[in-house]
Amino acid sequence: MAKRAFFMRRLNDHIQYLKKMDATLKGEEDFQGTNHRGCKLGQWLYSEGWAEVSAMENSKATEVFQSLLEPHERFHLLSNDALEKKQAGDERAAQKIFTELHVLSHTLTNKLLELDGLN
Repeated sequence: MAKRAFFMRRLNDHIQYLKKMDATLKGEEDFQGTNHRGCKLGQWLYSEGWAEVSAMENSKATEVFQSLLEPHERFHLLSNDALEKKQAGDERAAQKIFTELHVLSHTLTNKLLELDGLN
């Protein structure tokens, strides 16, 4: 049960990041964003995450974990691009990128839920 809550915390970390992005793009916050290793999910992915998933001794879990890396990195590249567009005053481009972030967020969410289900 502890691991189940753990994976849900990683999902929540991601959702909170997305909410901060949304608020900043709406002009309600001044979130600066991070690279893919600097957020809470990234810190887990690139540190103890591999050991946690490996300990599950489930090849599907390992596959799902590895499949998180690329979309997570892309999410951060795009989020930083959206923040730059917002700062430059290009609201339309920032919102277009934010739509792409939602697609990536959906992918990441599904992968984290799948990982949780394999636990």
